Amino acid sequence: MKELFQHTAITEGIVVRVAVNFLPEQSRVEAGKWFWVYHIRIENMSDHAVQLLTRHWRITDGQGLVNFVEGEGVVGEQPLLAPGESHDYVSGCPLTTPQGSMEGHYTFLRDDGEEIRAAIPFFPLAAPATAG
Repeated sequence: MKELFQHTAITEGIVVRVAVNFLPEQSRVEAGKWFWVYHIRIENMSDHAVQLLTRHWRITDGQGLVNFVEGEGVVGEQPLLAPGESHDYVSGCPLTTPQGSMEGHYTFLRDDGEEIRAAIPFFPLAAPATAG
């Protein structure tokens, strides 16, 4: 699993794994646009069913400019995960610099009514260096 997902965070039995890749075919370096795709796997290793309610991202570009993105669910879904179940999704991030980073958290509602703030691990966004 570590070979597929380079970054992992665990919060109260909720495992968030991230794999990130630079997409040169979606980037326009000459126009100052770089694009990454990230694959997230959320695993419920707790003893409770949990439903993902919201996402909270902190996206930082290579100049230190921070952008916060918040909203309901992930890619239009608010998955309900029984113990042992997982949910995968893929999304993307454009930047105007060749490097940056992302991190954040998801808010889950447990079947006993408790809210959990599950960490999304910090992961770098880095375009490969090109010979000039």
